[in-house]
Amino acid sequence: MEEADAKRRQICSSCDRPKPICICHVIPSEPIPTNTEILILHHPHESRHKLNTTHLLVKSLTNVTRIPGRRLRHHHITSSLPQPSHTIYLFPPSPSSPAVTVSEFIKSLNLEISDSPPVRMIVFDATWKHAKEMVKASEEVLREAGAVRVCLDAGIDESVSGGSIYDSELLLRMEPVGGCVSTAEAVARCLGALEVDGVEIERKLIGVLKEMVRLQSEFLKPMRPRPKLLKKRLQNQQEEE
Repeated sequence: MEEADAKRRQICSSCDRPKPICICHVIPSEPIPTNTEILILHHPHESRHKLNTTHLLVKSLTNVTRIPGRRLRHHHITSSLPQPSHTIYLFPPSPSSPAVTVSEFIKSLNLEISDSPPVRMIVFDATWKHAKEMVKASEEVLREAGAVRVCLDAGIDESVSGGSIYDSELLLRMEPVGGCVSTAEAVARCLGALEVDGVEIERKLIGVLKEMVRLQSEFLKPMRPRPKLLKKRLQNQQEEE
C-alpha cells in the first residue's frame, strides 16, 4: 500500500500531474498559437482541484494567461499590447444578462474568420456558484472594456442535471445543469469557431481532455448525480405528466 501511494505521489515535471495519469503523450509538443488572446480568471479553490482543466490549456496554447483571483482588475484588461479589437467573456446567459452565441458574435463582425481582428476571450474557471460570483464582481471592468457576453451554441438546460466534464460515458465530475462543460472544453469549442484553423485546434484540445478523463477514470469512482438535482428533475417529470 505504501509503495502504491508513493508511486501516485510522483509528479510529472512537465504536465504537473501524478505520473500514473501523466498526459504528456497527448499534449502538443509545441504549444498551439492562436489569434485569440485567452484570459482565464482562476478561482483559488479551483486551482487545487484534481480535475481542473485550466492547466491543460496553459500547457497546450501559447496565447493564454492564467490569472489567480476572484475578480477581474483593470490592469488585467489593459496590460495587453496591442489591445484587441473585440473583447468577449464566455458565460451562459441569465434572465438579467442575455448572451449571444459564438456563431451570432462572428456574424456580428460581418467578416470572414480569416479577416477577423484579434479577439480577447475571458473565461471564469470555478465551480458554477463561484463563477457566477466572479462574473458579478467583475461586471464593472467587463463593462468598461466593452466586453460582449458570449455562450456556446449548444446552450444549457437548467431543468436537468449536468453531464460529465467531457460529453461521454465517463461521469467524473458532475456539472450542476445540463450543457455545462469544463473550462478546457468551453475554450476548445469557442476557438473552434473563432480561429482560422479552429477545427484542428478544437480537435487537439478535446483529444487532450478526453485522454485526461480516460486516465482519471481508472483512479476515481464515477460520480452520481446530486440528490437535489435528481429530485428537481423528478418533480418536473411529474408536472409534465
